[in-house]
Amino acid sequence: MQTFKTAKKDPGVIAAHVFGLIKAELELVEIEFGRNVDSNIQVVGYLSDYLRKSGGKRIRPALLLLSNRAAGGNSKASNVIGLATVMEMLHTATLVHDDIIDNADTRRNMPSVNARFGNQASVLMGDWLYMSAFEISLGERNLRILDILTSLTRRMTEGELIQLTAIGRTDLDEDTYFDILRRKTAYLFSACCEIGALLAGAEENEIEAFRNYGLDLGIAFQLADDYLDFTSRKDVLGKASGADLLEGKLTLPLITLVSRNPEALSVIERIMIDGEYKDGNRETLNRMLSETGILEETRKRAYEFAESAKKNLAILEETEYRVALEDIPTFMIDRKK
Repeated sequence: MQTFKTAKKDPGVIAAHVFGLIKAELELVEIEFGRNVDSNIQVVGYLSDYLRKSGGKRIRPALLLLSNRAAGGNSKASNVIGLATVMEMLHTATLVHDDIIDNADTRRNMPSVNARFGNQASVLMGDWLYMSAFEISLGERNLRILDILTSLTRRMTEGELIQLTAIGRTDLDEDTYFDILRRKTAYLFSACCEIGALLAGAEENEIEAFRNYGLDLGIAFQLADDYLDFTSRKDVLGKASGADLLEGKLTLPLITLVSRNPEALSVIERIMIDGEYKDGNRETLNRMLSETGILEETRKRAYEFAESAKKNLAILEETEYRVALEDIPTFMIDRKK
């Protein structure tokens, strides 16, 4: 019996293999993205071009494409490419709006849209992307897909609103943290996988498996991001390390630290008030996290959700596309520091 398991362990090698499987499809997504965000309104065209050049790994459309192939679909079909493009447009719109809310200066090592063009243009550009994505989706005349997308957009917006109420709070609990995480990150991963399976005509139990895979994967992805926020260079994350705390956001490592070490509270509050790391506060915080083993615990929890994600795929036939989905958590969590 043919096996598709590989011995690859290096995250870079795995990423190259996974994205290589759908290289042609991702190129079609790039073309479709460019075509759909093009506009005869000069300012829209200019902003769209800037967003395209800012790039990104295109993980979300990749998940839709791989899920479609793993479910037995044709990932080069026009409707599959179209919906993969929609997911990237929705993701891009959320980033544009998030950067405005967070007053972020950079995104993917480039000036953010709001820093470059101002908040007014950025708000409207984010709205334009949302509406354009739904216009494309309407063309599919598939009410189930529209239901997934409208529910997803509502949840993402609710997640941003909940997070706004949590800004600057040092008493944030894990339940609230995970609620925000699922709404802002994991449900989008889940929708990508679910729609990919739907377009392939998968059975209901398989569609559920893809949906759950994406949800667990999205949680693992964000937990890895929280861990890397304290351990990685700017060129890995596309933003400065420790940036979340400067924006008044407590991630899981800090929530855990506050619950275990009351002394950390004054350090965290001072960083929030200052809006910058000074007087050795960054080193003090990193030392506290290191001594308590919290960063490694966070990484371990990311792996637990990654393993849970992979278990959902067990009902599928073993193909190179299923194995690619199983391999994705490795390069997400083990990105180079």
